[in-house]
Amino acid sequence: MNMNHIVVVPYEESWARRFDEERCLIEEAVAGLHNRVHHIGSTSVEGLQAKPIIDILLEVADLQELDGRSRCFEAIGYECLGEFGLPGRRYYRKGGISRTHQIHAFEWGSLDAQRHLAFRDYLRAHPVVAREYGELKQRVAKVCRHDITRYSEGKADFVKLHEQRALAWREQMHP
Repeated sequence: MNMNHIVVVPYEESWARRFDEERCLIEEAVAGLHNRVHHIGSTSVEGLQAKPIIDILLEVADLQELDGRSRCFEAIGYECLGEFGLPGRRYYRKGGISRTHQIHAFEWGSLDAQRHLAFRDYLRAHPVVAREYGELKQRVAKVCRHDITRYSEGKADFVKLHEQRALAWREQMHP
């Protein structure tokens, strides 16, 4: 799929396996660094419609140490794009024009890492919200004319609302 072509597809069982395979490669690339690798995004929520790109959260103790591993990521097919518009993140993209995976790396316990994990867990625990989100993504994809900014903006209010609910829910579940 061309990364400029935005298509939302039904959930695919293969997404979990594709994440597991990639996690092994990533763990080799960051061997020796304290890290955790998580499957996030819509492909990590069973039954949720998604763009078929595997989103990965990599938590590390030190982003500067991670920066020293750029060649390791390039060796497994990733472009290293630095913060890519979000301070405190390192972004890696795989698959070129037919992007297949993307890594969002943050330091352990950062608000961004917590937000991604809380949103994923919230969607997994609230199937009605997940279904609403999938339907919204499908509608937005049809009208955004393959413009990623318009696609993101079309989901933004829903995501912001449910990220806040997810963080509050997570705090209640794990005080």
